[in-house]
Amino acid sequence: MDFTFARHNMVECQLRPSKVTDNAVLAAMGSLPRERFLPEMMRSVAYADEDLCIAPGRYLMEPIVAARLIQAAAPASHDSALVVGGGPGYEAAVLASMVETVFVVESDAALSAAATALFSDLALDNIVVVDGALEDGFGDQGPYNIILINGCVQHLPESLKAQIAENGRLVCVMDAGDGIGRATVLQRTGGVVSHRTVFDASVPMLDAFRKASGFVF
Repeated sequence: MDFTFARHNMVECQLRPSKVTDNAVLAAMGSLPRERFLPEMMRSVAYADEDLCIAPGRYLMEPIVAARLIQAAAPASHDSALVVGGGPGYEAAVLASMVETVFVVESDAALSAAATALFSDLALDNIVVVDGALEDGFGDQGPYNIILINGCVQHLPESLKAQIAENGRLVCVMDAGDGIGRATVLQRTGGVVSHRTVFDASVPMLDAFRKASGFVF
């Protein structure tokens, strides 16, 4: 398979027509070998417009949603970013070309080990992978200018919101309990965290962020 051609088609036929306009996002996703973030047997579908399961409860997010979430986070070169539920590491690798440092927290030890090895192979030396509970984030290096959650959430712990820096942005797909996913930007301004919906999206749920019985969003 010609992966270079597939990447070009992803950018021109999926991303650009779907309101992805940030040139840095387009350039990163147009050059990063997305197929390398999948098991070899799945690489032929690396550029399909769908979520791809790579481990129990872990997915490579569909390109359009990943691109629009990263675009909504408005990355800048001086930013520190945290990817929660890093999975195979694709979103972290995209961000790595646009920000100063990316931290990845992943609870699946096999995935974190594979991502670490791949980042080294791709010479992405501004990414640090940490094993840990997703809902805890990684407070040791916070707060962060950008937090990206790689999956749908029903509940965001206050401890994770606390890791958003002043003027920082947390981007994720949220399900408020009605079964509809909404890409959401949470931003801290003057110490207060507000949120806004930027587009509708459907991505698989992260178990660590499922709403507990009786919880009200």
